[in-house]
Amino acid sequence: MNKPAASIIVPIFNEEKAIEATLGRLLAAASGRDWQIIAVNDGSTDGTREILNKFSQIMIAEHAFNKGYGAALKTGIRLATADIVVLFDADGQHDPAEISLLAAKTAKFDMVAGQRTKESAQDWLRKPGKFVLQRVANLLAETRIPDLNCGLRAMKREIILGMLDILPDGFSFSTTSTIAFFKLGFNVGYVPVTTRQRIGKSSVKQVKHGSQTLLLILRLITLFSPLRIFINVASALFIIGLAYQIEEIIRRGLHIVNGALLLIIAAVLVFLFGLIADQISGLRLAIIRNRINSLMPGADR
Repeated sequence: MNKPAASIIVPIFNEEKAIEATLGRLLAAASGRDWQIIAVNDGSTDGTREILNKFSQIMIAEHAFNKGYGAALKTGIRLATADIVVLFDADGQHDPAEISLLAAKTAKFDMVAGQRTKESAQDWLRKPGKFVLQRVANLLAETRIPDLNCGLRAMKREIILGMLDILPDGFSFSTTSTIAFFKLGFNVGYVPVTTRQRIGKSSVKQVKHGSQTLLLILRLITLFSPLRIFINVASALFIIGLAYQIEEIIRRGLHIVNGALLLIIAAVLVFLFGLIADQISGLRLAIIRNRINSLMPGADR
């Protein structure tokens, strides 16, 4: 059998208000195109499953319980048979007509993500957390990322398949995968997209997922560029300790200040921990690169 031109993956959790319209619009956009549509029901407890039964034209995967947004995407990616996979949210935000624009650019880029325009609907309560996360991501990727976590994106399947084990099962799949593509040296492109107000209530809880965002920042740092952070912390401790020691010498004469000595020792230890973490990070990323290379077309099996 010939491969489809693209596999569209729709992760779903309790989207009974939106999913029928979303899949209907997707099928309409797929008319005349060789698209495979995969809906992953991530343990929905509302009427989502009954609505999915109406769509015999799509592949439906089921999770027995809710595993998370990222876990649903992983299931879809593993089931996909096209060389290009497209991630498409179930809540009615995205326009299926924009899928072709993203998929077409994968001829030049390894991943093409949506860059939400100013006209796009926005959740202002999430703006502060996104602002901090965006700055950290730019630091880690060593470039400016136009849109860190838009849910609409197209990518080459063999590449994302090779990095699934470092990607989270939760809501931060989009953020982590974006930085992973940059850090592993793949080409990332962007296409302007306009998102609409989501249908129904979001499953994202501000307090719960706000704390998870902070943990995500720490995870990204340790996973991709630990030394960049450790060396800044070590430098700050060393400068404070040295300044404290110099001040005490000026005020009371030549002697060793215990507090200053502890700060300087802490700086050295943090720096050494950073070196170890950086070596582990480098080895892990090298393993992922080799795995992806082995999945690329024409690679020796």
